[in-house]
Amino acid sequence: MSYTPMSDLGQQGLFDITRVLLQQPDMASLSETLARLTRQAALADSAAIVLWHADSHSASRYAVNAPANNAIYEDHLLLASGPVRHILSHPQALYCSETTFAETWPALKQNQLYPPFAHYCLLPLAAEGQIFGGCEFFRHDGQPWSDKESERLHTLAQIVAVVVEQLQSRDNQTPDYQLLCQERDDFRVLVAITNAVLSRLHMDELVSEVAKEIHYYFGIDAISLVLRGSRKGKLTIYSTHYKDELNPKHEIQEADEEGTLTERVFRSKEMLLLNLHERDKLAPYERMLFETWGNQIQTLCLLPLMSGKNLLGVLKLAQCQKEVFTQANLKLLRQIAERIAIAVDNALAYQEIHRLKERLVDENLALTEQLNNVDSEFGEIIGRSQAMFSVLKQVEMVAQSNSTVLILGETGTGKELIARAIHNLSARNSRRMVKMNCAAMPAGLLESDLFGHERGAFTGASTQRIGRFELADKSSLFLDEVGDMPLELQPKLLRVLQEQEFERLGSNKLIQTDVRLIAATNRDLKQMVADREFRSDLYYRLNVFPIHLPPLRERPEDIPLLVKAFTFKIARKMGRCIDSIPAETLRVLSAMEWPGNVRELENVIERAVLLTHGNVLQLSLPEITVPSQPVAEPAEVAREGEDEYQLIVRVLRETNGVVAGPKGAAQRLGLKRTTLLSRMKRLGINKDALC
Repeated sequence: MSYTPMSDLGQQGLFDITRVLLQQPDMASLSETLARLTRQAALADSAAIVLWHADSHSASRYAVNAPANNAIYEDHLLLASGPVRHILSHPQALYCSETTFAETWPALKQNQLYPPFAHYCLLPLAAEGQIFGGCEFFRHDGQPWSDKESERLHTLAQIVAVVVEQLQSRDNQTPDYQLLCQERDDFRVLVAITNAVLSRLHMDELVSEVAKEIHYYFGIDAISLVLRGSRKGKLTIYSTHYKDELNPKHEIQEADEEGTLTERVFRSKEMLLLNLHERDKLAPYERMLFETWGNQIQTLCLLPLMSGKNLLGVLKLAQCQKEVFTQANLKLLRQIAERIAIAVDNALAYQEIHRLKERLVDENLALTEQLNNVDSEFGEIIGRSQAMFSVLKQVEMVAQSNSTVLILGETGTGKELIARAIHNLSARNSRRMVKMNCAAMPAGLLESDLFGHERGAFTGASTQRIGRFELADKSSLFLDEVGDMPLELQPKLLRVLQEQEFERLGSNKLIQTDVRLIAATNRDLKQMVADREFRSDLYYRLNVFPIHLPPLRERPEDIPLLVKAFTFKIARKMGRCIDSIPAETLRVLSAMEWPGNVRELENVIERAVLLTHGNVLQLSLPEITVPSQPVAEPAEVAREGEDEYQLIVRVLRETNGVVAGPKGAAQRLGLKRTTLLSRMKRLGINKDALC
């Protein structure tokens, strides 16, 4: 296109231009008319108007070729730092080529906010000596503007300044019905979202509701709520992606905080709005936006969630259409973020209250259990024998360390009492010892009881539960009958011992714990390892400091002391006064074998106290004399040329496939039932197929 300079606009021409421009109802129409007039006058191929908003330090651009025809595009990170800022500090005409423009404001060209051009002109718009924007003129090819053409453009810019001032004055003086409607609609949105989120006390439900409401009202497709994790330097990210409108994708993940955009918001406590590019340096979890959406995601908005002066987290919104994040929408989103922060604060408080309540309930239950059991165990360690003296020396030696202790001994020897003594002598004695009997809990519930579970982790898990390991943080955990722990659960126990971390059932979030483990068993763990009933690596991890408790028959000199202690304790509990025990009674009791050890002795004394009349303990000695054990039949041995497989198969056939019981194969072979079953599994023997 060739440009022919006009000889003179003339007074009539200026009047006509002013009249036409003043007839425009809004800025969009004004920019379109200005562009048409400059093309007709052969002054420019296109034109635009840029206005500066001093109160918000943002800029608005009105142009026919802007995104979405005649759209208002607001972006304080781009437009506000572009040519309009230059003209504010240098109130004079700006002329440049496209090359110079691209070098000076590369972001504006990269985001295609400006069309291709050859020559650019920006003239200030002023009212009462104050610059409030500028008129942009473009030539797509040809020569730059001559002096006379520049004079015509200055004249047009002065007219445009008057018209813009009139439009703004009219808007300020006349009640703007659309603005009132917008404020009313914004208020309705704010109330609706507030009512929806404030009623959610569980974090997963809250996040789902936040995502649903923001997507519904704003059409935003990628919504995330980022909170600081339980571990230092970690973030917990709740994400929802509406790639499929009917089936939004929900994710919960953990990521490092360092080097993330979220970290920037944590530091500044200010909103962050930026245009994303796949080549941008982003944290790994932030790059997942591009993995999910490809190159569609363009704009990212991060809003801090403030509760008073405390920063609870960040609301992250990512969208393909830049026009979503207008100044009006951002203002509303800030208000919504304030309401979401209140809801998050409530949910976190509810979560903490629930956790403390669960912990208090568990502690009360455990304390009640211990108080109830204190009468079934002797209240203090009683014994002057050399065997018990050796045990107590070991207890004193290991108590101050954090080493794992394995207490070995027959049932009823007082393993829990030794565990309690280790805990009480340790630096952890300010908190109560937590205990757990692995044999008393069904295998299906043992994992949940030890490690806890999240709400909904399995059928019936209606609430979150704190496990024993979490409850015993900074304290000691006594695992009784550890030999009865199922094989499938043993690797998880090993991990806690080695790494001091675990996951609740139904969660992939790691929980750090500082627990000193004291384990006990009446079984031969070494033989169980050989029989593949117990993991060898867990055995070695538990067997750091073994303490062997002697059975009562190996310390008969302690029996008189125990009899006296039990008699006085039980009598006091029953309101009796027994202050004498016959010497013959003590002699007979000291000579007995006591296969049930201390627990059996205590039960015998309790029965004697019940039957006693007067203040002398009355014990019917013939009734408590333990009959001699029948001589056990010798274990079945392999016949000549018969291996282990053939021996087990033969005995199973002879017992008609019966494994347990006095006439079962296990008894015939001299094995425990579980040991025989383990060997049958190892050798591939199916008893049902033999009978």
